[in-house]
Amino acid sequence: MTEIMVIFDFDKTIIDIDSDNWVVDELGATDLFNQLLPTMPWNSMMDRMMKELHAEGKTIEDIEDVLKRVPIHPRVVPAIKTAHSLGCDLRVVSDANLFFIETILNHLGIRECFTEINTNPSYVDEEGRLRIFPFHDFHSSSHGCNLCPPNMCKGKIIERIQASLAIEGQKRIIYLGDGRGDFCPMSKLKEVDYVMPRKNFPVWELISKNPELVKAEIHEWTDGVELERILLNLIKKIKAKNHTRKENTAKGGKRTKSVQICEVGTKMQKDQKFKDLEL
Repeated sequence: MTEIMVIFDFDKTIIDIDSDNWVVDELGATDLFNQLLPTMPWNSMMDRMMKELHAEGKTIEDIEDVLKRVPIHPRVVPAIKTAHSLGCDLRVVSDANLFFIETILNHLGIRECFTEINTNPSYVDEEGRLRIFPFHDFHSSSHGCNLCPPNMCKGKIIERIQASLAIEGQKRIIYLGDGRGDFCPMSKLKEVDYVMPRKNFPVWELISKNPELVKAEIHEWTDGVELERILLNLIKKIKAKNHTRKENTAKGGKRTKSVQICEVGTKMQKDQKFKDLEL
């Protein structure tokens, strides 16, 4: 059983830009995108954009070529490969879509490093058009979280993962992200876990204003160099702690539990804080 799970957001975390905006801009559809943006949810708009690009003669190959040119910091891929080689369970939780993510990960040679990709489903239909659908079908019901966009609550994905880990046994989680949608899942993690918000991005700003709502240990990062250094140091730190604990247990030593003491509000205050953050 692996000891550590590393969960990555995708846009502006693994890659340096937003993949939706990148495809739209590179294929010359920015003006139409800006016209549609106020009229429908983002996820629905991206499906509509794929329809319009297909009508203009843009092919799946055109989209793939654009995705393969996506900018990424040169230290991110080595960081992912090293974390995988150290035995970590790597997963993606992203509000992009499966076609974009898998195309990029396959091109970078790291798709097989990830055991699971949680994102908006997508497929190429019989006409050769890319279809993009919501992870959560908000047309039929709400996921009930006011912090997250209607098509995906990353916090609920984390809760599902945590439930599965409760069956498998204790495992530390490291979560990396940048966007507002990453605040909800980061707030679900426990004191033994770690969050890596990207500095000066929306999730970092939310955590800076509401640190009492995040129980996990916080480690900020700015670019791929820091992502690699901090992530690998955390992995080594967790492994060292686990090794020491196992040695103590084997020797019959008394196991001690480290307690993180922090100043927190009452449950009522926390509930009010979350309410104030609602979209």
